[in-house]
Amino acid sequence: MTSIKAEYRTTTDGLMAARIDYLALIAIPARDGQGNRVATALPGSKPICDWSASDGLSSDGQVADEAGFRAHVGECLLHLRQRSALGRTTIHQPVSTPWGPSQCATRYAESIVCHETASHGGFHLDAKRNGAMHPVLRLPNGWYEEDGDWARVATAYPDIFTDKEKRSAEKILRDWMPDAWEAVHGRQLGRSESFTRDREGFARDHAADWIVISAARSPAYPGDVVGTATIGGHQENAHTRSFLIPGSEYATGRHGFVIHTARHKPLD
Repeated sequence: MTSIKAEYRTTTDGLMAARIDYLALIAIPARDGQGNRVATALPGSKPICDWSASDGLSSDGQVADEAGFRAHVGECLLHLRQRSALGRTTIHQPVSTPWGPSQCATRYAESIVCHETASHGGFHLDAKRNGAMHPVLRLPNGWYEEDGDWARVATAYPDIFTDKEKRSAEKILRDWMPDAWEAVHGRQLGRSESFTRDREGFARDHAADWIVISAARSPAYPGDVVGTATIGGHQENAHTRSFLIPGSEYATGRHGFVIHTARHKPLD
């Protein structure tokens, strides 16, 4: 692997930060005081001691403390080293994609190319590469968008992806395409292993309950929340009712807030 290294310093406002090649990371304290949000940054060539929280851009995860931050940086460092060792090449391939004309492309392997466009991007596999994929992973046209479907490509061709990319792809498949994950791995996922499977279980558990589909504070009920709910949380062509919920109790939850009719006062 290449000799990419991490540089650790403290920002001008006393935050933990690190630079790895072109990647800049800053640990910004979470608003609730619980741990830190790791933010990517684009500070240019200025030294880390001149960075600040205002340089932080998109989120790259959560860490509890300095040890967690250093472990996170270590994962990013390994990812960049592995990616460099994979030998991906930038190519010019002026083709039309489902998201518009390709502006830039990266060849991951022979006939596996990732395209970038003005608005989106994703992978294209030729007929042979696409045909070799597991049927549950394969998309007929050979195009795999970058937000979710790329995980199908990473699952089918793990040797051309880094460990970090493979972990991300595996989580996407488990959470959002559990049928495909189960077919590839030959077992069923439990609720705790998949967001979709957990949501399906929640829907079964509360099929007859009122579930909040929208909520708002109301001047008529200071400190409380007025929740609009439907049976099972269905929004289309469903009868709605409004309930008064204590503000200290209301939280949207993982899949929705369940109304307890004995405790939450109906307003209609």
